[in-house]
Amino acid sequence: MRIAVAGGGPGGLFFAALIRQADPSSEVTVFERNRADDTFGFGVVFSDRTLAAIHEADPVLRGALTEHGRHWDHIELRLKGERIRCGGNGMAAIVRRTLLLLLQERARSLGADLRFSTEVTLDDLAGYDLVVAADGASSKIREALGPGLGSEVETAAAKFIWFGTDHLFDGLTFVHERGPDGVFAVHGYPISDTMSTFIVETDEASWRRAGLDAFDEGQPAGVSDTRSKAYLEELFAEQIEGGRLLTNNSRWGSFRTRRTRHWHTPAPRPVALLGDAVHTAHFSVGSGTKMAMEDAVALARALAAHPGDLGAALAGYERAAQPPVRHIQDSARPSLAWWESFGRYYDALEPWQFAYHFLSRSISDARLARRAPDFVEWAHRRWRGLHGAAPLETRFESEGWSAPGRLLDVVPGPDGAPAAVRGTTDLPLSAVPLPGAWGALLEAPDTEADLPHPPIATGAALVAVHGGTALTRTRLCEEARMRTGRPALLIEPELDRDRALTTVLSGRADLVGVLA
Repeated sequence: MRIAVAGGGPGGLFFAALIRQADPSSEVTVFERNRADDTFGFGVVFSDRTLAAIHEADPVLRGALTEHGRHWDHIELRLKGERIRCGGNGMAAIVRRTLLLLLQERARSLGADLRFSTEVTLDDLAGYDLVVAADGASSKIREALGPGLGSEVETAAAKFIWFGTDHLFDGLTFVHERGPDGVFAVHGYPISDTMSTFIVETDEASWRRAGLDAFDEGQPAGVSDTRSKAYLEELFAEQIEGGRLLTNNSRWGSFRTRRTRHWHTPAPRPVALLGDAVHTAHFSVGSGTKMAMEDAVALARALAAHPGDLGAALAGYERAAQPPVRHIQDSARPSLAWWESFGRYYDALEPWQFAYHFLSRSISDARLARRAPDFVEWAHRRWRGLHGAAPLETRFESEGWSAPGRLLDVVPGPDGAPAAVRGTTDLPLSAVPLPGAWGALLEAPDTEADLPHPPIATGAALVAVHGGTALTRTRLCEEARMRTGRPALLIEPELDRDRALTTVLSGRADLVGVLA
């Protein structure tokens, strides 16, 4: 089989090595538009828990991380003068250029032909039995195939920019700093003995107030935003101990989450797509490099399992590779939503609760406790120290009414919607500001794009949120709670004590109700 790989990033190179290893009779050519030692970005980070499939397929990444990478076991959050650590988060990082050179060497050693400074189109590859599109988020192969793949893109509201720094962080470090223009946050982690990755995020309003929208986006690739570099070096000077930020095509962007229904097509010629060409997940949860390399494993295995039947192989590739990607993207959506609103959390929450809120953004208390039992026990102790009881058993009092704990029974009306909070006398909820209404009832939308600023009924004792999805209910609860100062009641269709505990301890809602 003659295979052309468009794109010489980690996914394309790893696939070339794997397929040559599985089928030495295959002819594999990798076309990369950049030079062999060109690379944009700084470091690549991998979670220890997620590398089993890659290590099993080939030892090249394990060797690269062991010989050239940096490893750590904790996450550190810094805000308002405090530093909070959470263990159980084993990760390793490596300089992207180093990883690429090692993957190039591995692919060559197994007989792949690597051609750099060579950009190809789908028409250029007409003589190959299979084209593998590993040409990144701006994939020209994907665009040439048209809308039939079912590719959709959602653009985040937050802004981010990617730097390096000569300051060495001790591990994955999240720094939150309120400056004169707003709150800015850093994802920092070491990638070598001399350098760390330094990703900065902020909301669009802060970005504009700081004048960081002045960079000319028409500048060619490779030109960095030096004005933003100077601004952020000054803002984070104490955190990087006077160090420098390092640029490499460093410019602001908004993260784009891509989901694609079909990852292969038989026409106009057989094409399989992998990595950022068909999917992305926010970097706070998903490593694009790891996901692309896992795609490469799945594609090589599918081709080896179906020799001579390309259609069956590509269908098998999708069946194997798509479910884990969907899982990562589903986990990344709450995390991305968190980063779109982190300035509000910074202002509203104490550092201990902010840290718990952040670390539970995509997982529950029980799952976090299995990963980091010391941190979770510390967060529970902080709550008990403030309230004298465990979160769900803590008494709640507000404006002349009280509840013995944070779990409430909610009485449905004739239409099945929440109508009242059960008590000695049931306390009515209303979606419209009626004179006798005790609580304001809001229905969450089915999509985040439709989240409103909640109108709160005058005199309402609390805001109750129902409907929608788990994520939109929670986000609307937070919106109501933090914008109005009213207590928030999250109404769930059924009781999940673990989720309820996470909700209350994190400050996402004051109370959790269940429809009786």
